[in-house]
Amino acid sequence: MTATSRRPTPADPMPDAPTGPGVSSGACRDLPPELGPDAVGVLEGRTFMFSDARGDVPRGSIGGLVHDDTRFLNQWELTIGDAPLLVLSSGTVDAYSAAFFLANADLPHLPANRVGVRRQRFVGDGLYERVELRYFGVEPVSIRLRVAVGTDFADLFEIKESGRDRATDIVRQHELDGSALGFGYRNGSFAASVRVEADPPADLVDGDALVWDVCLERGQQWSCELQVPLRCGEEDYRPAVRGFGEAFDHGPEDPSTRWAAEKPHLHADVDLLRDVYHRSAVDLVSMRIEKTIAGEPVVLFAAGLPWFLTTFGRDTVITAYQTMTCGPDVARGALIVLAAHQAKGFNDFTDEEPGKIFHEYRSGELTQLGLKPYHPYYGSADTTALWLILLSEYWRWTGDADLVRRLRGNAEAALRWTDRYGDRDGDGYVEYATRSTQGLGNQCWRDSPDGVQYADGRIPVLPIATCEMQGYTYDAKLRMAELAEGPWQDPAMAQRLRADAARLCEQFNRDYWIPERGGYYAVGLDGDKRAIDSMTSNMGHLLWSGIVPEERAGQLARHLMSPEMFSGWGVRTLSTADVGYNPIGYHVGTVWPHDNSIIAAGLARYGYRDEANRIAVAMLEASRHSEHRLPEAFSGYDRSFGRQPVPYPTACNPQAWASGAPLLFLRTMLGLEPREGELVADAHVPDEFGRIRLHHVAALGRRWNVEAAGSECTVAPVD
Repeated sequence: MTATSRRPTPADPMPDAPTGPGVSSGACRDLPPELGPDAVGVLEGRTFMFSDARGDVPRGSIGGLVHDDTRFLNQWELTIGDAPLLVLSSGTVDAYSAAFFLANADLPHLPANRVGVRRQRFVGDGLYERVELRYFGVEPVSIRLRVAVGTDFADLFEIKESGRDRATDIVRQHELDGSALGFGYRNGSFAASVRVEADPPADLVDGDALVWDVCLERGQQWSCELQVPLRCGEEDYRPAVRGFGEAFDHGPEDPSTRWAAEKPHLHADVDLLRDVYHRSAVDLVSMRIEKTIAGEPVVLFAAGLPWFLTTFGRDTVITAYQTMTCGPDVARGALIVLAAHQAKGFNDFTDEEPGKIFHEYRSGELTQLGLKPYHPYYGSADTTALWLILLSEYWRWTGDADLVRRLRGNAEAALRWTDRYGDRDGDGYVEYATRSTQGLGNQCWRDSPDGVQYADGRIPVLPIATCEMQGYTYDAKLRMAELAEGPWQDPAMAQRLRADAARLCEQFNRDYWIPERGGYYAVGLDGDKRAIDSMTSNMGHLLWSGIVPEERAGQLARHLMSPEMFSGWGVRTLSTADVGYNPIGYHVGTVWPHDNSIIAAGLARYGYRDEANRIAVAMLEASRHSEHRLPEAFSGYDRSFGRQPVPYPTACNPQAWASGAPLLFLRTMLGLEPREGELVADAHVPDEFGRIRLHHVAALGRRWNVEAAGSECTVAPVD
């Protein structure tokens, strides 16, 4: 069996992958030609909309208004005289708003560029759009303005593929006075509806279009407002009317508002650091998901736009770890939400096993009706250990013993899963093999079909025990021993876990070490317990976990920074010396910011600070070429190949753990760690970044100011 991918990968991509203008903020690179390279996307919470540069969504494209895995609009086209408008300029203003400056096309009674058009768009609990016209001709003119609307209520999984035609099941409830168009759909227990409300009302409802006949004199302005409220099941969502620059007001007690307001203030000699830090924070807030668990409001981050605007266990946990210096609320939310959905039984269709932390949660029609296994799906073998690591990290940064004691049962269930079900054959290693007819073949972070392979390109047989999962397990057991000695007050448990970790470390370093090629770790063991001998970036995760003996760390550092692994923009997922290397292969040669942030943290842990900084500097410099945002992945071409990173064709942009990577790079450069009731720093700031001041870092119930330049640093509590 081969693995299947949860993320889109291009079919047979060509070596000359697109390197032209990037998709604007919030957009994804696998948009089809009909949306164009200048496609515009806006995002707020669980709602996003993609359009072309005119602001239109042509029917038949993958654009539209999507909320909670359902597409509520699949057509949204504005015309004058039934002709598409001309684009003057367009783009996003911030994560949740966009502006489009347009003009009329050449018409029989109206020359081109006589009517200026501005569309202002905002998303968040639906869509709000303001359309303004201004006439610059000499003689009075009458024009027909049309907004054509369509919906297919497609499930997210169907948007890029052919899905069921719901046309005959969609009920229309249009207002004859032109004030609104209404669409509703129901299939069993799944129900959704959408309205397009117009002010002023249209002069005519023409099928599924609103039509205004507008008379204009020179210099005259005309405008209308369109609000698109949504209904999902029993929940109603209404967009707020707002202007550009107006922040979303979620209330002072809202976790995402608190996280954004209370994150540390960064002052740096170099604009690049400030710009990347600000961009990451804005993107992360725009991808927030808010939930209420047992009456407690919590916030966590969705995985990425456009296809992963939902909770992913692995992505959510790693992003929460990366962002610990910005406050503990996101980590707390991730811990609580994932614990609330921890598996309690067995289910082959969803790969559920008792104690396992889920991989992906969906809420669209196909999932709700049981046709897809994502409510939730448990097909990741590393998320459970990563959840344990985050629980420990949260406690180290906050000292919140109450939450740690509250989640002890979940932690013990996670440990039981690790030993009983994660270790499928009792050999001491966590391994994976799906039982689901729709499950993932690869259940590690390299979850594409060829993400785990031999050096000669062959695909291994399942089950597979990847190396980084053993490192995570080792780290998790040591961290849980620390909690057992501390808030859980269970020394016997601590002793047992430390013994387990020592045993795992010993056998791992025996079974996974490959002495050839200068000595390195296999990416995994296959179903026949043979070493899978490709050389991968996963070695850096082993350094992060601490499972590597000191005497071998230098060999890994040399490999990771070698020309075969380090592209000049970051560490590749696979060595160029391996047969399967492809600079635009999803996990077989690309450069991932989140992967590199973990590698840099691992190198720094073993004292390889210059190497860690080299990665951080390269990554941050790469962000200059994408509006200071790091996308999900870059192509793995060498830096000498061009003056900027070659984009990966279908990278999510933004993506949570890519946005979190700069925050972990910053923490690594400063060497920030909570230790024995204090926040301590061991700085090693690159010379090109000058002096860094990070003020009001939350740790251990206090605020701290950190200032560093080179290896000199001070940490002081804020009075």
